[in-house]
Amino acid sequence: MRLRNLVLILAALMVMVALAACSTAGQSSGDKGQAPQKKASKEQANKQKPPKKMSNEAKSKQVAPKKGTEGEVQSGKNRVEPPKKKRLKLTVPAMKRIDDDPIPTGLGTDQKLFHDYAGVHLNSSGFPWKQTANVYIAGHRIGFPGTRSNLAFYDLEDLKNGDKVYLEDADGRKYTYVVYRKLIVDPTNLSVIKPIKGKNIVSLQTCTLPDYTKRVIYQAELKDITTQDDQSENTQKDTKSKDAQS
Repeated sequence: MRLRNLVLILAALMVMVALAACSTAGQSSGDKGQAPQKKASKEQANKQKPPKKMSNEAKSKQVAPKKGTEGEVQSGKNRVEPPKKKRLKLTVPAMKRIDDDPIPTGLGTDQKLFHDYAGVHLNSSGFPWKQTANVYIAGHRIGFPGTRSNLAFYDLEDLKNGDKVYLEDADGRKYTYVVYRKLIVDPTNLSVIKPIKGKNIVSLQTCTLPDYTKRVIYQAELKDITTQDDQSENTQKDTKSKDAQS
């Protein structure tokens, strides 16, 4: 009887040892399976990390189309009275670094402007106060540390249809645009600067990564224009509404 009990105890111990071995083996194989995932995740994070400075390859590429070096400007009827000064400001909530940024108007070959500012409005393109226009703004993807161009348009491709783009003119009028399409074109494609019949759009352009060989463009259509008086009135309405609710 004792011998039988001893045999049963030994058998139970062997089963427990076997189960423990399986469990350990399972954990070990699981760890091995997770390691490549962690490595892949780390590699992916490194790929998404922006370079610290502009590469020589990026510097050698023309940032914006060369068209318009003679100062051609899209003409046509005005939606609103043009401001005396043609300076613009750009805000794109979906982009981390574009908030009330001054955007000068200049040539696509003006390296100083592209060095010093987040973006440049091509003087061969239209203005937001026009009835029909393509307000073409180009900027560096990487840019230069210590300047407004630094990583200015790095996250341009975070934009999606329905996102808003705001332009402000020298008179304080605010032009609200809504993104409706994305384009990737060769640097030789100048059709993207042309206006679209019956539309007032803004085009935001930078170079593709990692090779800077093509241009990526997001276009947004004008939906609303508000003056400083309109903005002040809306602010007062919001304040009164909040006071009434409280």
